Amino acid sequence: MTDLKAIKEIGWKLDNSYRHLPKSFFTNQNPTPVRLPKLIIFNHTLAASLGLNTEGLQSQEGVAILAGNQVPDGALPLAQAYAGHQFGHFTMLGDGRAVLIGEQITPSGERFDIQLKGSGRTPYSRGGDGRATLGPMLREYIISEAMYALGIATTRSLAVVTTGETVIRETYLPGAILTRVAESHLRVGTFQYVAKWGTIEELKILANYTLKHHFPDAQKDDNRYLSLLKEVIKRQADLIAKWQMVGFIHGVMNTDNMTISGETIDYGPCAFMDTYDPATVFSSIDRQGRYAYDNQPHIAGWDLARLAEALLPLLHDEPEQALKLAQDELSDFTKLYHRNWLMGMRAKLGIFNEELQDESLINDLLEMMQKYHADYTNTFRTLTYDTPKDTDLFKSTDFAKWYQMWQARLSRQQESETASHHLMRSSNPSVIPRNHQVEAALEAAVKQEDYSVMEKLLEVLSTPYAHSSNQTQYTAPPAPSTCSYQTFCGT
Repeated sequence: MTDLKAIKEIGWKLDNSYRHLPKSFFTNQNPTPVRLPKLIIFNHTLAASLGLNTEGLQSQEGVAILAGNQVPDGALPLAQAYAGHQFGHFTMLGDGRAVLIGEQITPSGERFDIQLKGSGRTPYSRGGDGRATLGPMLREYIISEAMYALGIATTRSLAVVTTGETVIRETYLPGAILTRVAESHLRVGTFQYVAKWGTIEELKILANYTLKHHFPDAQKDDNRYLSLLKEVIKRQADLIAKWQMVGFIHGVMNTDNMTISGETIDYGPCAFMDTYDPATVFSSIDRQGRYAYDNQPHIAGWDLARLAEALLPLLHDEPEQALKLAQDELSDFTKLYHRNWLMGMRAKLGIFNEELQDESLINDLLEMMQKYHADYTNTFRTLTYDTPKDTDLFKSTDFAKWYQMWQARLSRQQESETASHHLMRSSNPSVIPRNHQVEAALEAAVKQEDYSVMEKLLEVLSTPYAHSSNQTQYTAPPAPSTCSYQTFCGT
């Protein structure tokens, strides 16, 4: 029997501002109850920051909420409608297996969406069962929390529960539900949906809502909707640069997977690059390399152009002038991204100031890394400690020449060698979620119900810049293999 008092004491303080938007933007949708929910992993720190009682949320009543069997007080669950360009093709979409239960107001007054992913069918399921399996939900938990620790804007994971039910994919797999936390789930595809099937007045309502919740300072600007586009461009330029600097490959940068808030979202076929190769693709469905590592900045610009298209009616009454305003802002994305990337790469090499030759120095290193099949993360980790290993890259005459130029470059800045070392330590992670280690953790969890491997991995990934001795075993790249690593969309 449900203890309503216990549910209230968990600390939910939910608002439902999305419900104030036009009814066509969403569908009322309760989660579908599951047979036997069981808490698998729980994010204590995140729960506390949200103002939730961690003990209460792990109780029977709390797990019932995380599983969708019980709706917390104040929640008005819904599924959001949106559209998107998927691999360049426009289509109607929506939350096909997720339900937004509400927006938690934290003790500091911040607002975060609480969404259950894998919570059952919705009107947007398009023939799907609305469920998720344990492996992909644990994968999203691991990667999203690792991204957060790396200092990269991301949705976060509060918990994963198993459902006590099986889900049919290629085989029978254990079902699971992830509780996802985000500033919001507004996407480029949300604006595309309203621009395509809504009215200009509804588009204005959505834009005003976005400005209020994400960019309040821009509400007073002369052209607030142009400022909205400008702010999203800024956030995405920062986000993609940070992806590139740690070798993260999203895998499916469709417009419905690009948030207005600038958070990384939807960890399906994502992975981190081991050996440096700009053409790296992990996703099994990206056969043309549309979302390859080196193509991510270009695709981000393409996606932002789709946002600009959706906003055109709001930018200016004259279509030609609206187009020019949008194009001027879009042209800034490449410059902003490049500036962010260059600044970040300088930091990875311990460089504080700017010189014209810096980009050549950086690109020369990357070209050598590709030529000698060097590990991306470990190369910068080795440079941080100035302890070249016995590898093809570090043994080469190419590297010896480059190293002299690098040292000469460092000598031309005022900052000390110690300061440069500290900058590199804080810019080059010692550990990333190595694909083979993530797979080992998932295999132990799904096949053996052994969650200790995952828990140890999460502990190490929580402090990627610590450079501590307990991280050493997690820095090893995978063993050589004739098979390329592949990822799959979590379903």
